[in-house]
Parts: sequence; structure tokens; C-alpha cells
Amino acid sequence: MAAQGSNGFVPGFPANFGWGVATSAYQIEGAVDEGGRGPSIWDVYSHEPGRTAGGENADVTCDHYHHWRDDLDLMAELGLSVYRFSIAWPRVMPTGKGPLNEEGVDFYSRLIDGLLERGITPFPTLYHWDLPQALEDEGGWVNRDTAQHFAEYAAAMFDRLGDRVDLWLTHNEPWVTAFMAYVGGEKAPGVRNNWPLALRVSHHLLLSHGLAIQALRGSRAPSAKIGIAPNIHPTVPFSDNPEDIDAARRWDGFQNRWFLDPVFKGSYPEDMLAEYERFGIAEAIEDGDLTVISSPVDVLGVNFYHHAMIKRDPGSLYLGMTSVAVQPPFTEMGWEVTPEALHDVLLRLKRDYGDVEIYITENGAAFADVWDGGDVVEDPRRVDFVSRHVEALARAIADGVNVKGHCVWSLLDNYEWEKGYAKRFGLYYVDYPTQRRIPKRSALWYRDQIAASRAGS
Repeated sequence: MAAQGSNGFVPGFPANFGWGVATSAYQIEGAVDEGGRGPSIWDVYSHEPGRTAGGENADVTCDHYHHWRDDLDLMAELGLSVYRFSIAWPRVMPTGKGPLNEEGVDFYSRLIDGLLERGITPFPTLYHWDLPQALEDEGGWVNRDTAQHFAEYAAAMFDRLGDRVDLWLTHNEPWVTAFMAYVGGEKAPGVRNNWPLALRVSHHLLLSHGLAIQALRGSRAPSAKIGIAPNIHPTVPFSDNPEDIDAARRWDGFQNRWFLDPVFKGSYPEDMLAEYERFGIAEAIEDGDLTVISSPVDVLGVNFYHHAMIKRDPGSLYLGMTSVAVQPPFTEMGWEVTPEALHDVLLRLKRDYGDVEIYITENGAAFADVWDGGDVVEDPRRVDFVSRHVEALARAIADGVNVKGHCVWSLLDNYEWEKGYAKRFGLYYVDYPTQRRIPKRSALWYRDQIAASRAGS
């Protein structure tokens, strides 16, 4: 077991380990009507009455579009070596297809140059839920053509930015894009309880991922590495009741294996195909699709927040399964704090899917942080959360898992989708009226952990 050293920091990381943070475009950029950006599905959804907490939207949020230089300076002060961010598809290609918006491309080009000047590796994600509304008007991810449009957008980004970017991700959490948006109805476009559409969307997302990889594998950025970033929830049954045990197996298939098996094994899990047969999933899968989807990846992004304790629930929209949180402490999202599950799931990924390079692309927690006007916001629960997960990560590395980096979610407090602004995940507190960034104690802990790791202590 990797214990904290005498200085309070976790040893056991290689000298070149990628210490980083993560953000997403819609959650921090703002400037939704500037620079030629087109509307996204989240611009439309967040302005529909009743969709978000307090009717809040991300029209301004952290105003990173104008404060990006200052935010990069914060990263440099932390000593980061990796920044995982997302490119807003509607900012660079306002209708989702056709000519590029040069002003939008220039924004990301300047951002990448600024990162490199500060010694930070850019790690862009091509899709973090902000589909151009013009494509949604044509069916969105339900429309198979969107997968091809995504590949064309990806190829354009590789062409324009690939000379300076060596790490790429296609999709962030495709499970959320498919199932929380088309079954739960919590995410844009907000469709509820439509399993045939949700499954079709999940397949088209994976198909677009494979097509994007094939675009990169051509003459574009031949040395670059590319992967995908699903949210992985190790599943445990709520009880030893056979119904709960079976529900945990099905949830693992529904959330984890449904996205990992096609990418790494070239096939959907048989038990889930059988379960989804009634929803017509076979009609969406065309000959050759799985060959495309299983185009070899170089890296796997793992978004990890907590395990999933699953019980049978006949009233659940999710086919009679529900995730419950029973063991405190809980985060402000109502999630259990389960760092040991990070260690376990990383070993499982290596066992089931091979020795792929892994980046922890999101790992963090929301707490009720309060700024009292001082220079530092005290957040002891987040310090504990991050340090315990870093410790679990060190144990996984010691056990042979090929983990290359860790990105805390998130650099800044930001717009937490339908939850609005009340859920603060940042290492930096954002005072939205003034746009001031105030470091939290967790930011200082992370800074010192990075320095200690590089010093070999």
C-alpha cells in the first residue's frame, strides 16, 4: 500500500508523470455569441424553462474565453504538466459542417501555444456534449450522418492543430450523451425514456469515435496518440439478494462494458445485446461498424468519481436498476467517496482490456465551499478526497497499471450543467460577479504534491 510520506504527500510516481487538471468548453468559456460561435444544444436547452437549476445557463460562466491567459498562469503556478480541455465544435464549425470559423480556430491555436510556452501538454477532447444546434435540427446523434460530420470536424482539427498536439480524446462520457440525455432526460437535448433512440445514439457516438481515429491515422499527426474518455463506475450489488447481484451485472454491462468492449474487443457484450434486442439495436449496427469502432486506440481516459452500488428497482427508468449511495461521507452531488474503487477498477481495466496507457481524465468532488474574503478558501474535504485518490492511484501503478497522468476535475468552479452554479468542483473558487479566482487549500496541496513528486519525495 502506498502511504503518504512524512511530508504529507504521496510517493510512488514516475518523474514524467502527467499531473494535470480538466475542464470543458461549455462549462467555462462563456462568450457564446462572440467570435463567430454558433449555438449548441446546451445553449438552447439551458434557456428552456425548467431545464436547469434556477434557470441558470453558461452564457458567461467563468468567461475563460477572455481570461484564458490568466487561467493558464494559474496552471503554471500549480506546476501542471497536462491540461485536458475540450474544443467547442460550434465555435470552430458553427453549423457542425462546412467551412471552419477561423476566429474560433484561432482561439484554440492561441490557447495551445500558451500552454506550450508554459511547459504544459495540451490534451484536447473533441466532444464534451456541446453538439452544434444545426446538427441537432437534422436529428443530432440519432442521425447516423452526424458520425461522419464528427469525423470531418475531427480531421479539420487534426489538420489545423495537430502540429502542436500529441494527445487527443474523441468523446467525453458517451454514456451520459446517450443515456442521461435520451432516457433520464437530464442532459441536452432532454429526451426522456426513449431506449431505442438512446441505444442508436450510443452506437453512433462509438462509430464517430472510430471514424475520427481513422482520420488521425492517415497523414495527419502521425505521431499523435488518441483515445476516448468514458466514465467508469465499478459496480457492486446493494445486497446479496440475487436480484441485486443481477442488477449490478447488468449495470456494469450498461455503463462500462457497452462502451469498452466495442472499442477494445470489436463486439458488444452478448448479454446486453440480448437485453437490448427488444429496442431494435441490431437495426442500427451496419456491416463493418464494429471494425471501425475497434480501430486501435493509444490511450484510455478514465473519468472516475465513485463506485456504483446497484439495487433492483422496478420503478427505475433504467430498466429496473438504480444506483444508491449509503455510506457517508457524501459529496455535494450525493456521491459516496470510494477511492479504493479507483485502484480496483484500474486493475480490472488492465485485466480485461490489456495494457493500454491510461490517463485519469477526471477525478474530483463538489463541496459547499465558502469564500470569506481571504486569500485562500479552506476546503479540507477536497484535500482529503484528492489525496486519497492520488494514494489509490499510486497503489495501482505499483501493481503494474500503466497510468500516465491524473487530471483533477476541475481547475475552476464552473457551470455544472443542469445543476447550475451551486456545485463547486474547482481547485480555484470563482467569484462569478467579479470573475476573481481564489485558490482553495486543495489547489495548494496539489501544487505541493506535484513538487514533492518531481523532487522524488
